Amino acid sequence: MANPDEIREKERRAREFMRAKGLTALLLKRQANFSWLTGGGLNLIGIATEVGVASLLVTETGKYAITSNIEAPRMKLEEKLEEQGYEIRSFPWYEEGEAAIVGEIVGKGTLGSDWAFPGAKVLVEDIGRLRYSLTPDEVVRYRWLGERVSEALERTMATVERGEKECAVIGRLSNELWKDRIDPITMMSAADDRIALYRHSIPMEKKVERFLMVSVNARKGGLIVSTTRFVHFGKISPELEEKYRANVWIDCVFMAATRPGVPAREVLAKGIEAYRATGYPDEWKLHHQGGSVGYVGRDYRTNFQTPDIVQENQAFTWNPSLTGVKSEDTILVTSEGVEMITKPVIYPTLSVEAGGMAFVRPDILRKD
Repeated sequence: MANPDEIREKERRAREFMRAKGLTALLLKRQANFSWLTGGGLNLIGIATEVGVASLLVTETGKYAITSNIEAPRMKLEEKLEEQGYEIRSFPWYEEGEAAIVGEIVGKGTLGSDWAFPGAKVLVEDIGRLRYSLTPDEVVRYRWLGERVSEALERTMATVERGEKECAVIGRLSNELWKDRIDPITMMSAADDRIALYRHSIPMEKKVERFLMVSVNARKGGLIVSTTRFVHFGKISPELEEKYRANVWIDCVFMAATRPGVPAREVLAKGIEAYRATGYPDEWKLHHQGGSVGYVGRDYRTNFQTPDIVQENQAFTWNPSLTGVKSEDTILVTSEGVEMITKPVIYPTLSVEAGGMAFVRPDILRKD
């Protein structure tokens, strides 16, 4: 069961938000927000769906879980929502009963929601900001997830063989993650020329000849980490090695600039300067550079209009790329500096200095 201190802090944020917005109640239907408010609970069936099968309704004095009679037993017995203080309200699966239950509880009050709902103010981005600063218990879970996913990816890459299909590698990685009920929610893989051709390279059946990239967004208890690794067969060309190291340095510039109180768009500007400094001034235009992460793959993809300020204990994944290479790991931003959440576990490493900080980053794994 989730730590009561974590739950109290999140309910405090939710009710403070309600008062600031003049809301009588707050309805949360998205998987990300359900997991956040319940300390890692799951209202999902399909791992790729945005909205779950149970909603949470918070008022100033109460909280309710609303779902069908199909899901109510699991919400009670496995998610233990009653132990968290929720009153479970269910309706027959063959009726559209959610709106009636919400209406009964809220009455003529003002309802806010993270999804389109009858009579509700939709406040998706504002609600999402409640999740940004991770609690101490979330940080503990996040560290475990980062190390577990890093190791799973690197051990999978270490066993890649020439002639293996991209999709087969992804299958083995998925198997490794599912051993710990970690959802592989986004998987990318590219072999050889596909790495340079596509910034979003979904796994296909191309066989690896010399070079393979694999990226993964993996989730447990709602929290998500992102990371990318490469493996190369045979001697690496000087051009590829230079480009990879330049890309890693750009990533480190992004991370070093990500500090509490700094506007996210200023971090983006620092990263773009790093592209110019390495001799690749326009490559940043070819793909988004990443941004805040946590309970969704990216809370926002930072651009020049992003209004958000970096918060204490907020997670970020920057993903700068140069044609043919990419650098990506998840960090936690603290007042004492950047903490790597995903990081090399068994991979060869590079020591990189950027923005007055020292980083240990993954190198390309070389195989004969």
